[in-house]
Amino acid sequence: MDSNKRRENIIKILRSAAAPVSAGKLAAQFDVSRQIIVGDIALIRASGIDINATPKGYVMPGSALPAKKQSRIVCIHDNSRTEDELNIIVDNGCRILDVIVEHPIYGQLTGILDIGSRYDVQNFLRLSRESEAHSLNELTDGIHIHTIEYTDDEAFERTVKELDAAGFLYK
Repeated sequence: MDSNKRRENIIKILRSAAAPVSAGKLAAQFDVSRQIIVGDIALIRASGIDINATPKGYVMPGSALPAKKQSRIVCIHDNSRTEDELNIIVDNGCRILDVIVEHPIYGQLTGILDIGSRYDVQNFLRLSRESEAHSLNELTDGIHIHTIEYTDDEAFERTVKELDAAGFLYK
């Protein structure tokens, strides 16, 4: 299969996916290296097609992923409290889509998280430790915004109430 046809098929797969699709899974499907897929994704993005990279794989806005309600919350904490914050959100039935900070030079920086369970929280924390990368909230003295996805208002209200009681909400 030539590279243009492969990229067309990648777009079709991502548009119909009900969950993020990893570069490794795409590489196996097309019998190419993961790096080839990463390059294909870069070329697809450069052509103007929106593809988001999450810790679980690639997703396209408007794909077959179920539509849910979204709200943003402003939080503040140091890195020692990240696990508690994330667990409160997922334990109350919400998903953390991203983290947003305001950088003095670059403006808004957004990191896609896609965390919906304690398992996801543990994987995120493990990746953070192993990569030795700094969290975005370190750029803003702990202040950051999360986009939260939920299926019902009660789940979001529980989350906000518990985050507030734990001292995570920035006021």
